[in-house]
Amino acid sequence: MMSPFTIAIDGPAAAGKGTISKAVAAYFDLAHLDTGLLYRAVGARMLQGEDPIAVAQTLAADDLENPALRTAEVAQAASKVAAIPDVRAALLEFQRAFARRSGGAVLDGRDIGTVICPQAEVKLFVTASAEVRAQRRLAELTERGFETNYDSVLEDVRARDHRDTNRADAPLKPAEDAVVVDTSEMSIADAVAKAVAAVEAVLD
Repeated sequence: MMSPFTIAIDGPAAAGKGTISKAVAAYFDLAHLDTGLLYRAVGARMLQGEDPIAVAQTLAADDLENPALRTAEVAQAASKVAAIPDVRAALLEFQRAFARRSGGAVLDGRDIGTVICPQAEVKLFVTASAEVRAQRRLAELTERGFETNYDSVLEDVRARDHRDTNRADAPLKPAEDAVVVDTSEMSIADAVAKAVAAVEAVLD
């Protein structure tokens, strides 16, 4: 493995990029950063009445340990603060430094391959239909004890997709040289295998 070596994995909510990213990081023994947690942490504190820009500028590691970061409400707040250019700017260097750390790293998010690490050695774009992603998110939320329904979750997924793909600053889209992994009808094992193969193709 070359060092530094960056694997950028982007995609919409509930497409499976987090699961794939963790598996790829473990397979190649690389550090992993879920960059969405940074925005969720800012969003969670914004919901408590704090200024998102000030939060982003002073974000601490402890903020990423908040168990409420995986709620649907925080997910929507994360999407909203991610559309604020000053928030993105405040978190930019943290992500870039992590990406080029010694030993290599896997980062997953919305704009890793296009903005944060356009020179990443490997770029993947993990996606799935909105309907499949809503079903996955509903199962996740239900398992965690949250009361919701499919129609509500699907509406949230579509609203977040629209906001993420249409924001002026760093919109969600595949990098031109990204390998697209559509997980709509793929098992986790098959999706991870395709991602691993994409990395190995570069290493070979």
